[in-house]
Amino acid sequence: MSHLKRGNSYQSRSKVKLTEKELEEKKNEYSIDDHLISFLELERRYNTNLKKGLHPHEAQNRLARDGPNLLAAPPVKSKWLILANFLFCGFAALLWVAVIMAVVMFGIMYSQGKEEATEQLYFATVVAIVILVTGFFGFYQESANVAIIESFQKLTPKSATVIRGGAASEIPSEEVVLGDVIELKAGQWIPADLRLIQCQGLKVDHSAITGESSPQARAADRSDPIPIESPNMAFFSTCVIEGTGRGIVVRRGDDSLIGAIANLATSLEKGDTPIRKEINYFIKFITVLAVAIGLLFFIVCMAYGYDFFTSFFYFIALIIANVPEGLPVTLTACMTLTSKRMASKNCMVKKLEAIETLGCTSVICSDKTGTLTQNKMTVVHLFYDNEAYYVMAGLESLDSQSQAFAALTQIAILCSRATFVPGQENLPVDQRATLGDASESAVLKCMEMIAGNVEAKRRETPKVCEIPFNSTNKYQVSIHKTRTGFVLLMKGAPERILDRCTTIVRFNETEPFTKDLKKGISKAINHLGNKGERVLAFADLNLPTDPYDRNYKFDADKQNFPLNGLRFVGLISMMDPPRASVPDAVNKCKTAGIKVIMVTGDHPLTAAAIAKQVGILSPGSVTAYDIALNRDIAVNMVSEKEKSMCNAAVITGNDLREMSSSELQNNMLNYQEIVFARTSPQQKLKIVEAFQKLGHIVASTGDGVNDSPALKKADIGIAMGIAGTEVSKDAADMILLDDNFSSIVTGVEEGRLIFDNLKKSIAYLLTSNVPEIVPFIAMVFINFPPVVGILAIMVIDVGTDLWPAISLAYEKAEADIMTRRPRDPFYDKLVNHRLILLTYAQIGVIQTCAAFAAYFLCMMEHGFHWDKLVGLREAWIDNDAIVTDSYDQEWTYEERKVLMHKCYSAYFLSIVITQVADLIICKTRRLSLFQQGMTNWVLNMGIFVELSIAAIAVYCPGINMFLQFHPVGVDVILPTIPFAFIIFGYDELRRFMIRKYPEGVIDVETYY
Repeated sequence: MSHLKRGNSYQSRSKVKLTEKELEEKKNEYSIDDHLISFLELERRYNTNLKKGLHPHEAQNRLARDGPNLLAAPPVKSKWLILANFLFCGFAALLWVAVIMAVVMFGIMYSQGKEEATEQLYFATVVAIVILVTGFFGFYQESANVAIIESFQKLTPKSATVIRGGAASEIPSEEVVLGDVIELKAGQWIPADLRLIQCQGLKVDHSAITGESSPQARAADRSDPIPIESPNMAFFSTCVIEGTGRGIVVRRGDDSLIGAIANLATSLEKGDTPIRKEINYFIKFITVLAVAIGLLFFIVCMAYGYDFFTSFFYFIALIIANVPEGLPVTLTACMTLTSKRMASKNCMVKKLEAIETLGCTSVICSDKTGTLTQNKMTVVHLFYDNEAYYVMAGLESLDSQSQAFAALTQIAILCSRATFVPGQENLPVDQRATLGDASESAVLKCMEMIAGNVEAKRRETPKVCEIPFNSTNKYQVSIHKTRTGFVLLMKGAPERILDRCTTIVRFNETEPFTKDLKKGISKAINHLGNKGERVLAFADLNLPTDPYDRNYKFDADKQNFPLNGLRFVGLISMMDPPRASVPDAVNKCKTAGIKVIMVTGDHPLTAAAIAKQVGILSPGSVTAYDIALNRDIAVNMVSEKEKSMCNAAVITGNDLREMSSSELQNNMLNYQEIVFARTSPQQKLKIVEAFQKLGHIVASTGDGVNDSPALKKADIGIAMGIAGTEVSKDAADMILLDDNFSSIVTGVEEGRLIFDNLKKSIAYLLTSNVPEIVPFIAMVFINFPPVVGILAIMVIDVGTDLWPAISLAYEKAEADIMTRRPRDPFYDKLVNHRLILLTYAQIGVIQTCAAFAAYFLCMMEHGFHWDKLVGLREAWIDNDAIVTDSYDQEWTYEERKVLMHKCYSAYFLSIVITQVADLIICKTRRLSLFQQGMTNWVLNMGIFVELSIAAIAVYCPGINMFLQFHPVGVDVILPTIPFAFIIFGYDELRRFMIRKYPEGVIDVETYY
């Protein structure tokens, strides 16, 4: 009788952050011995009764002592802290410094009664708006991430059937205590880790824990030294697929296997992403550069006799000029655009910075089932008449006239529980959904394609008795009524079927099943098994009419029918085949210098076979398993000398348990191709950490709960969108919407492209720093009149430069993007000395020359030759002074102010025009522009937008007055045009030299 009560509301207790020592202990494998002890010892240990269970009062006392059966919640990071991180950390902190300095300058200049004081206030306001907009946008992008533990809590079963005081009752799963006797049946979720004491055809879905897709048969009387492999254990949050059973609660809550995985996954902390490290490095670099230049000129100003406030003005002005205010917007926009582009290619990125991480990945630890394979069991071979027929490519090769073929298809059709879901008759057979075991479903679909109308054939030959498959017998038997009597059909594990057969049908004759014939069949079984195929054997027996007449009552429990003396018919092998696109994707990874490693919970032979098919193990690779198979010996019989000659490795979970971290790392260094099989969740984590310690950037894929620690620890965790559990998706940084390994390769290319394009954007943005800085130098050393205003710099940094910088994110990849090795984070930085040398000392210098040419021309047209400008600054900015030009004409302050604004316009427009040339050369780092082309229409439109903003700023009444511009004639900016062509020609020549002389001085010193 059910007595489910929901009166109590249990809250998950908060989890305390683990120390380093505690975290290392959590990385140890799940270790118990309850599966190894006898039932009597089990009763004593948990002070319970296997038949009657706990007394209700004792259960209540244990619940009060141990607390509810829940997973502890981790400390949750406040969203306010996350927002504060976006608004005040990283590049935002540097921009806030610029804002504060601009406000300080405003205060100083305002106190001195200078009209230019408002410029600083406008600048500070615009930069503050930029910080707030990019900060809130970044926070919005990241706010979708939730605590992983919430997904683990969803795995908690709602209720459990317990035996207490000899009576069965249904209680909330939170009230299950140690020592409780739990009843299990099909469809139920297991509420805790159980030591099974009774099993009747019990099968459990362990895919979320072990990664094995097929249901695992349970048996109370069999154990394995490793708890997770032991058939007499069932684990918290797994589901009963079929059968019934009973078990004793031996672990619950955080102490369960799922609890251990949850604790490990939520306690692990990722380091900074590679792009975050690059941005932090760039912030430090630009800060040191800006402060160094500012301090230098502050000292020079003081030495030249300027007062403290004037010197401090130049100090702040130079710092502001060095900071690319538009860069945060560019970075965020570029990564967001790439994220959307990747989503259209079935890669959904949860964290923007993870995009670039995939681009510099050097090792991919890939799961097998569903990622490299189709996650769909498929019949590969039919073996009969001493020949294996390959059926995946088609059925034309089958000898359908053979007696063995007819008998094999009859057994495959009738001795099966799998059926098609009704209402899908119009769909192709391979797309129709089925009810039943994965292997049986594969055979069902194959038979439907070979024989057609399976259901009709089953109705013609009805089933009268059946022994279902179980883990003890490892076979399935069904008896069917035929027109002449009864036929007994059997299928199952080959070793069990062969032992029960005394005859064989081959070449249309039934003959004795001799030792030589059995040896030949065993060889065929081994051959198929070594290909990673799961083999089932099939046999039949026509029951004689005496005593098995029409009225005979068959009894599966009493087994009142023969199970020996059968006729062997044939074999059917199946496998979860690789996805068609995976071999090419693996080859692309290898070409790109990325090591692809398989990490699976599957059998080593199956794993190695799939690895060879997809190219993870190349055709020329030799492993210890290959040597063992060739010599027909066990793998542990392969000598150390022979192992040392291998160029690839298949490492099992048992091997990993015996390896130290240093031994594992040595194996990773010694073997370029590795397959890890039969691994536990902690071992997957150990593999990821070992690669990271060797300096690799690691991407790890997974779809189960067991994968979550490795997904969390990897530099980029990649979960499966279709087959993946919510836990794996929450632990990951990226989700493959189609569960296809090939999509990872697409992501790698996009990640490399975003890094390349970010470099181009930064190169474009930094170049204009030089013509923004030099005017202040000229005002100090040469005492020129003002050349350009703060507001003009602001319009360039967050106006004209913004769209073009972002448009570079749309630039297509250069030809070598997937043939070069992954970037070295210690050498190939986002901003390196080569990029600074090119932008500041080469292209920036040409831009500065162009801008000063326009400035001098504007002054000359109004009577001021360049030699007259030297030392003129003090008089120029004096409100009361009258200044004479080169022709002795007098200029009042108001007249000079108009001319100064015209000069601002000329200088500003010259920078914009040369920035157009700079944008065009930044499209490519190695190829000629004629090779790269001008097909990036977002960039082409960006040129138009850049020029339009500049025109509006200078020529639109009201706006130009606010920005301190004044319209100028076209003739003033004409000298800029040749400089734009010089920039283009110079960089074309530079890239030509890079292509012609790779590793030459031009390549080494200017290829950024």
